Amino acid sequence: MGRRPTVDRGELARLVAEGMSVQELAAHFGVSESGVLQAKRAAGLAKPMLDHSRALPWKLERGHAQSGPATNLRNLSAAAQGKPPAAERLNTALRWAQRLVDAGLDVDYDSVSGFREVAAAPGGSHVAVVLGSARKALEGR
Repeated sequence: MGRRPTVDRGELARLVAEGMSVQELAAHFGVSESGVLQAKRAAGLAKPMLDHSRALPWKLERGHAQSGPATNLRNLSAAAQGKPPAAERLNTALRWAQRLVDAGLDVDYDSVSGFREVAAAPGGSHVAVVLGSARKALEGR
């Protein structure tokens, strides 16, 4: 059995800075794309992941993870964290959330039926909070 290929961190950092893709790096070092991603994380070269747990505080079933409400909440969360999605996705999420807030609605989730629109609680709505965070971050850009 041969020796496993290794990824030199210095060379990896240089090639990442030059803009080489994960696929190109995998071919260059003779490792899998997963191996490149692991090496990038270990070298501190991976972009930090966004945390959407405030926007999506529920444990979503797999079939609901890509639903409209989940996607819109993730896109608003990304904007709130300074990494807004493409303009058309952001605009869709902003319009969706503003429509709910204007109508006095919020979203609720259960693992059987998924997302549903409900009357907002008297103290405010989850969607309003997420929307407010996104708008605040977008205004600061």
